[in-house]
Amino acid sequence: MKIDFEKGGGLVPAIIQDASTGKVLMLGFMNEEAFQKTQAEKRVTFYSRSKKRLWTKGEESGNFLDVMSVHIDCDNDTLLIKAKPHGPVCHTGADTCWSEKNEPNTLQFLSNLEATISSRKGASPDTSYTASLFSKGINKVAQKVGEEAIELVIEAKDNNKDLFLNEAADLLYHYIVLLQAKGHDLSEVVNVLEGRKK
Repeated sequence: MKIDFEKGGGLVPAIIQDASTGKVLMLGFMNEEAFQKTQAEKRVTFYSRSKKRLWTKGEESGNFLDVMSVHIDCDNDTLLIKAKPHGPVCHTGADTCWSEKNEPNTLQFLSNLEATISSRKGASPDTSYTASLFSKGINKVAQKVGEEAIELVIEAKDNNKDLFLNEAADLLYHYIVLLQAKGHDLSEVVNVLEGRKK
């Protein structure tokens, strides 16, 4: 990878994207030293134009950005880094520097829900509904998905929006539980769908 640092006076913009959701998280600048440190440590390090020094994102907050992949644009002067964030990215506490308070982030919510469901695998069945499903085994989890699917089909025949959406939410939740029970996640299903694109 040959990066043209000279065009920007020794700096190139680095766009940070969530590797799981595709959400653009932030923009920073890198000089050659920051880029080399990022590659060596697999954590995003920028060059601070105000402080005139290198700074690793998360060095104070602990909200590091683990590098999953690095891409360069067609002019060799802008980087796209796909990363795994360890908490909020923006200094405001938002997941992204472009967050809108009233804008739902569907992909991020599903990713968080999937992580929560996964974490319930080892929880006590007495304190968690999700854990109780896992404890009953794959047959019960699969049966529950079937029941929720039937309930959604029944509600689809009527015109009650609230009931339909609630059943759709129940099905989606139990579907993610089933994926987790089988040792899979939503990204694998997305990969299959992407493979079907014509």
